[in-house]
Amino acid sequence: MSTRQRTKKVLVPSNGVVSSKKKKMAEPPSTSNKTRTPTGSNNSPFLLIGCFLGIFCSYFVYGILQERITKRDFGGEKFRFFMFLVSFQCIINAAVAKGASWYKKESLSLKPLPMYSVLSLSYVGAMVTSNSALAYITYPTQVLGKSAKPIPVMVLGVLINKKKYPLIKYLCILMIVCGVGLFLYKDTPTNNNNNSTNTKLFNILGIGELLVFISLSLDGVTGVLQERLKASHNVSALQLMFGVNCIAPVYLITGLLVTGEGLTALYFIGRHPEVTLNLIAFSLASAIGQLFIFITITTYGPLTCAVFTTTRKFFTILMSVLLFGNTLLQRQWVAVALVFIGLSIDAYIGSKKKTEQTKQQQQTQIA
Repeated sequence: MSTRQRTKKVLVPSNGVVSSKKKKMAEPPSTSNKTRTPTGSNNSPFLLIGCFLGIFCSYFVYGILQERITKRDFGGEKFRFFMFLVSFQCIINAAVAKGASWYKKESLSLKPLPMYSVLSLSYVGAMVTSNSALAYITYPTQVLGKSAKPIPVMVLGVLINKKKYPLIKYLCILMIVCGVGLFLYKDTPTNNNNNSTNTKLFNILGIGELLVFISLSLDGVTGVLQERLKASHNVSALQLMFGVNCIAPVYLITGLLVTGEGLTALYFIGRHPEVTLNLIAFSLASAIGQLFIFITITTYGPLTCAVFTTTRKFFTILMSVLLFGNTLLQRQWVAVALVFIGLSIDAYIGSKKKTEQTKQQQQTQIA
């Protein structure tokens, strides 16, 4: 008995060597698994599918209401108050983000304010120019033009964030560029009438297309800034949504006061009160869609979000043709197919790469 007790006394108090080994043996299955669980749940396929369906359904309704508001005649008048439309939209977005934060008991802040200010400015510019383009081009043209959103996201990601993409991704982007170019291409006018030729020449120059291009460029800046904010300050989806939409109305209301558009829009709504319900439904659909967009960006990155938003646009184009009588040429249908084939291949590559990264992480954890 005494020898056993001595051996125990020698083993137990021995400079922590044995106890440290026991701790090392015990730590991998317990602590490492606990720390890795949230990451795995954030990247689960169920969350990815939920984000896709949330973006698809909400922005599908959003697209129908957007065309109804901007293209419909209201007693011989048309709604052309795009800053007012975006400011109304941003206020509802901020309110929904605040409500969701109360439900989740998450505190929201506007820090870092300088980065949020720049981000909100690029966001506002993209939204206003995108909506303003509808005064000059058809809704399917605007939608397909905005479908090229992965292009500025990728280009600015390479130039600013020093990201690297495989060659096949660049080929997918080239396919999207060719599809958009084919869709936007306009046949040379054959009418000899000078006035008609000047009008068509003015249309060929494309103010609407120029506005879409500016909107795309600002979308790229917005995506890169969002990714940088996420990496540097680890902001949540609600923080990002609230911060951007809380500061955006400051720019918009300033513009409404300077241009006088605010009062003109209120007079228009007074003459046509039926537009109010459309504005509220449009803004709520936007808020729900933005909630899912920011969740997707903060979890999977801006490129995945761009693929999701452009997928729903294909079906929005179909619905626009069916509901609002917008017709497309055969060449334009080929262009639509090119764009969305390129997007589908790009999405497949992205999901395959993410699966490989997940497997590598699991192997690293086991090792």
